[in-house]
Amino acid sequence: MILTDSLLDFFLETRNHTEKICEPLEIEDYVVQPIVDVSPPKWHLGHSTWFFEEFILKPHAKAYEIFDEDFSFVFNSYYETVGKRVVRSDRGNLSRPSVEKVYAYRDHVTEAIKNLFAQNQDQEVFDVLEIGIHHEKQHQELLLTDIKFILGNNPLLPVYSEGFDGHPIERRQTDWISMDGGIYNIGHNSDGFCYDNELGRHKVYLHPYEIANKLVTNSEYIAFIDAGGYQKFDLWHAEGWDWVTGNKISAPLYWHDVEGSWQHYTLGGLQKIEGDAPVTHISYYEAFAFAQWKGCRLPTEFEWETAQEFFPWGKRWEWTESAYLPYPGYKKADGALGEYNGKFMVNQKVLRGGSVATPKKHTRPTYRNFFQTGLRWQFTGLRLAK
Repeated sequence: MILTDSLLDFFLETRNHTEKICEPLEIEDYVVQPIVDVSPPKWHLGHSTWFFEEFILKPHAKAYEIFDEDFSFVFNSYYETVGKRVVRSDRGNLSRPSVEKVYAYRDHVTEAIKNLFAQNQDQEVFDVLEIGIHHEKQHQELLLTDIKFILGNNPLLPVYSEGFDGHPIERRQTDWISMDGGIYNIGHNSDGFCYDNELGRHKVYLHPYEIANKLVTNSEYIAFIDAGGYQKFDLWHAEGWDWVTGNKISAPLYWHDVEGSWQHYTLGGLQKIEGDAPVTHISYYEAFAFAQWKGCRLPTEFEWETAQEFFPWGKRWEWTESAYLPYPGYKKADGALGEYNGKFMVNQKVLRGGSVATPKKHTRPTYRNFFQTGLRWQFTGLRLAK
């Protein structure tokens, strides 16, 4: 049983942090959607609120008054069970409802959750609330990465916040951690929160391997570029080569060659690239090609999880060589919450760890993030294995 006071505090802390992320924005920033993968900040604010209204307040708060009947259509993301919704690519067309009204919606739902807590001591409510909190934390990470894409595609390359350190330095030599072959246990194994895709603790056999103690840095990646890595088709999967040539890719996202010097857009504006910082905003295709160039490979998610206690992690979501698949015995939950993870277990690669955009109290060694192979607007990097 989770203590209600601490869970309520966790909820309120999370709600406040989402709005803190948006404080540096101008009102015009809230509705921009440059590509389908990026949602406007206003939509994130509404969707993370709708989750609590739809899955907690509507079924469990008898006296709850729905804020706006249209908001379920506007702020539902992908839950087929719940009903119709705005097409993802049209989220940037939502000039209405206003930002002011969305913040009023947030206040309305937050107060209703607080009132429900004072009356309802149902463990089912607590469990769904905990999921909702971590769902909002996922959207906090997406908010930062989406804001970066929105501002990074503004021709003026405006500053979001000079105080956000998105490129921490790692001044250590790369060492190789040797791992013995054998049978290892994989999956969540504690009383703490986890998503259903981490459950089904099971054994895997791993051959002996080595894994790097640090992430690949910008300097190392520049060497790959200078060696013609983006022109050597033999380093790439066929699909990756099509992606490179079709999109004219020649460097990580946000990189700019300014008079022969590499600079990149950061949340603090355009800055010179720091060689000792871990490379970021690369696709799985790029991570794979770099590893090929180094005569290495990417670790599987099982190798990563087994070795993670021996190296620091959390500065970059790390691409793995593992397809996003269910663990043994995996079973989707009934109803709409069953759509949370299971239906995405196709054509995705697993990311492990976390990143500088991941909020506190959210990630853990068994956390399984997942993205399609060509996406790179998240803070993604790589760690080598062999």
